Amino acid sequence: MPEDEKTYIETSLEEIEDEIVNLLESKQYIHARELLLSLNEADVAEVIGETENRLGIDMAIILFRMLPKDESADVFSRLSPDDQTGIIARITDKEINFIIDEMDFDDMIDVLEELPANIVDKILAKTPHAERRLINTFLNYPEDCAGSLMTPDYITLKPEWTVGDALAHIKRVGMDSETVYTCYVKDRGRQLLGIVSLRSLVTQDPDVPLADLMVEEVVFVNVFDDREKVMEFFTRYGFLAIPVVDNEKRLVGIITVDDILIAIEEETTEDIERMGGVISSGDREYFDTTILGQVKSRLPWLLLLMASAMFTGLVIAHFELQLAKIPSLAIYLPLLMGTGGNSGSQSSTLIIRGLALGEVAPRDAARVLFKEFRIAIITAAALSAVNMAKIMLLDSRPLLIAITVCCSQMIVIVLAKCLGGMLPLLAKKVGIDPALMAAPFISSLTDTFTCFVYFSLSTMILAYI
Repeated sequence: MPEDEKTYIETSLEEIEDEIVNLLESKQYIHARELLLSLNEADVAEVIGETENRLGIDMAIILFRMLPKDESADVFSRLSPDDQTGIIARITDKEINFIIDEMDFDDMIDVLEELPANIVDKILAKTPHAERRLINTFLNYPEDCAGSLMTPDYITLKPEWTVGDALAHIKRVGMDSETVYTCYVKDRGRQLLGIVSLRSLVTQDPDVPLADLMVEEVVFVNVFDDREKVMEFFTRYGFLAIPVVDNEKRLVGIITVDDILIAIEEETTEDIERMGGVISSGDREYFDTTILGQVKSRLPWLLLLMASAMFTGLVIAHFELQLAKIPSLAIYLPLLMGTGGNSGSQSSTLIIRGLALGEVAPRDAARVLFKEFRIAIITAAALSAVNMAKIMLLDSRPLLIAITVCCSQMIVIVLAKCLGGMLPLLAKKVGIDPALMAAPFISSLTDTFTCFVYFSLSTMILAYI
């Protein structure tokens, strides 16, 4: 291996990005190209995106045009939507057509879904009629269904063929297919009959009929199945690809593991954003989202949570006389509210994760409630014992104050954990994303309960002070 290539491999990507940017700024394009071509396609896409952020889209296009033609399509499919749009808007129609023609079909659909409508129309206008119809069919599938993830580039075999026929066919069309590891046997009506793995083909005699070799018990998904179901199938069975059929069980495409990994990342990102009280911003990265876009994704939840906090204020105002009589009650209110919110968030986080992985289902509500109740009792007893000692020994408060605070704490923890465990299951049951029942929502809800429980108990227990 040449010494300069070894140096590039041992250098971090961030350092390479900095060096390429410096070379472009000093107009040393030949050296910048040499350094760029030492990277793989994924890293090249990241370098181009960083160049666009630091030097502008025009310099990023110069870098993109330095790529060999056979690499440009793959790199383009890995760019962010904003970078793709910027490049498409500035390169020639010939370059656009080449990129679209060279991209895998599923990558092309992903790109077209993100581009503005006027640019998509511009691309489709130069696409052959048959291909344009196929593209429009895929673009019209709902975003969250299996059809939006699939590709039509797969290998199909006929049941009357032999192993030798199948291998010859794979040699002819394999390079244009998404995968050759699993082949699909279908009849003249395009109905899926079975699957044959490449392993079984290369280990059998050439004259063995495919009808004797294919596996007829095929796991498949419907074209309109939710992509969460597809993720569950890939996780459960460990597939590299899964066939997609229509309502008549006709094979219309396959979904490969690389596409489902992207979908899993998008679903996980969406869940994390919702659990943090942020409306999903799609697959745009943090720095690719505008200030106004970030505000729009955050402000609605903050307004909703602020409105829920108003109920907490109303509860406190209702017990204003009690607070005026015993001001020390206010000292322990933040402790109780924090403990309640944290307890509920723990439970909701675990249940949301369980729902996402298929470990928990709405039918398990009774089991979840019973388990969370037992966890809450033990947790509440331990925390209340520590709090009792602290109030009595360190704060030197009266016994009735300590009893009020600790009893309230126990009730709040039990309520919070039970709510945290049950609300995600209820959301799933009624068709709402369980991630919405995460920390911000649970904390706001338990705050109101905490104030009500605390002041109600204090009114009863401290009536004799």
